[in-house]
Amino acid sequence: MQQRLALFDLDGTLVDRQTAVRDALTALCRAYDFDVATEQWLRHELADRANPDNFVRLRREFSLAVPAGQLWREYVDLMAAAVTCRPEVLDGLACLRAAAWTIGIVTNGASDVQRAKIAATGLAHLIDGVAVSGDLEIRKPDQRLYELAASRCGRNLTEGGWMTGDNPAGDIGGGHQAGLTTIWLRGRPWPDGVEAAHYTVDDVTDAINIMLSDTSE
Repeated sequence: MQQRLALFDLDGTLVDRQTAVRDALTALCRAYDFDVATEQWLRHELADRANPDNFVRLRREFSLAVPAGQLWREYVDLMAAAVTCRPEVLDGLACLRAAAWTIGIVTNGASDVQRAKIAATGLAHLIDGVAVSGDLEIRKPDQRLYELAASRCGRNLTEGGWMTGDNPAGDIGGGHQAGLTTIWLRGRPWPDGVEAAHYTVDDVTDAINIMLSDTSE
């Protein structure tokens, strides 16, 4: 059976980042008894992405005594404890593997927190490779991140494949540049200048079903 490549975004696609951020920051702020202003600053700054520099700036902004590195490590641990991947998504990925698909994750973010989420949710056992923007300090839609993901899956982008994600520019635009068939999880506003996805769905399980039913390659 011919193996085929399926690449997925992580946050907002395979896992629920927003709920995890909310819960992790609630726990962190309670642990250190941060005041309302500090908590609001954190929630604003970490709404879309998080990296160690956020906590360096937090410490400087509010003259905190606790080291920034300690805050970051605790945040990573709390995110790993809070993040979830729905059972039906894990089951869908298992079906892809059973159908001889090669599965990879290509995600923007700091390497340690993204890999902690992948391990904590059980995704690590279902994927063949992962490329995180923090690995090379490049971000989607840069094609090099897609090339790295394919390589870590033991594949090459010239063989084709699929990309599924919720970000129009990063996931769909980047997927197009990488020569992949794209599936968009609708929700974010669609910007001008980004080519439409090949498929649009409401849930990542719908994307998995499309791939499982496709026989065009």
